[in-house]
Amino acid sequence: MEKGGIKALIIILVILIIVAGVVLGQKIIKDKENEEPAMAKQEENVVEEPEEKTVQIFSGNDRPIAVMIDNHSDAWPQAGLNDAYMIYEIVVEGGETRLMALFKGADLDKIGPVRSARHYFIDYAMENDAIYVHFGQSPQAQSDIKKYSINDINGIAEDGTTFWRVKDKLAPHNAVTSTEKLLQSAKNKKFRTTSDEESVLKYNAEEINLENGQEALEVTIPHSDLQTVKYEYDSENKVYKRYARGKAQTDWDTKSAITTKNIIITFCDNYTLSDKENKGRQGLKNIGTFDGYYITNGKAIKIKCTKSARDEKTVYKDLERNEIEVNDGNTFVNICPINADVVIEGAEATTPTTNTTATN
Repeated sequence: MEKGGIKALIIILVILIIVAGVVLGQKIIKDKENEEPAMAKQEENVVEEPEEKTVQIFSGNDRPIAVMIDNHSDAWPQAGLNDAYMIYEIVVEGGETRLMALFKGADLDKIGPVRSARHYFIDYAMENDAIYVHFGQSPQAQSDIKKYSINDINGIAEDGTTFWRVKDKLAPHNAVTSTEKLLQSAKNKKFRTTSDEESVLKYNAEEINLENGQEALEVTIPHSDLQTVKYEYDSENKVYKRYARGKAQTDWDTKSAITTKNIIITFCDNYTLSDKENKGRQGLKNIGTFDGYYITNGKAIKIKCTKSARDEKTVYKDLERNEIEVNDGNTFVNICPINADVVIEGAEATTPTTNTTATN
């Protein structure tokens, strides 16, 4: 082939390659343009899985701390109650009640006023696997702390840094502490500060409404002739505001209302101990099955409360024998006498709950 023919052939091949490249490029662009709307359409049709809710009030592996809180009127207002995940209220001597507030993973600068131990509160510290905090103790509590090898922090026996007294209240209603100081004391004593124990209550992250329950907009609980507690439902925030002896309960520092998401009532008799000190200290008949109520979101249902041993968890079941699920929020457990005239009020009706019986 002559040189001119070869040159012409090369030119033709180059042209063909260029044309093929242009055609291929146009095809790629067109395919991409067609692909983008298809992908967008697919993305539109993708249904995102709802994020699984988890319980917030009882999370993490921090070991609970149970603090005895003074509930004498001279001790009001108290600090830290709104940060407790669970609070027990039980009668002590003189018709007063005392509170035991349970904290888990909290960081609080002030808790109190802290008051002395009573032996039956130890039962509820044990069932929550909690470090038990108090400032002084009854002889019965002192004996049981030793008997059950309770990890306890006693303000009277501390070095003066774990607890301190404030000036805006009078002794003995002015001893306070903090979670930082308590954890430091626990570490110094080589107490375990983590726990893998399940909660006493069966929490549900989804909102629970007691559809078949009776309306409970106001709940009145007379623990004694001296101490009557009342809860009023705040429908906007879905919590109950707490009152005692006709006074709204507020936080010591923030002045905010003391509120609770859940209320549990257990009808369980207390009795006067016969001891050498003759101070009218109380005992509690809390082993067995007792009637009660679970109240949340403006409704109440009857329940059975069973505690098989002092160091066993209390089990709360509805009347169909199913363990109740409670809302993810704080809980007040009011343990009151069997003959307490508890009143649960709705918008129209009032329901007294007298003459409640228990099975021991």
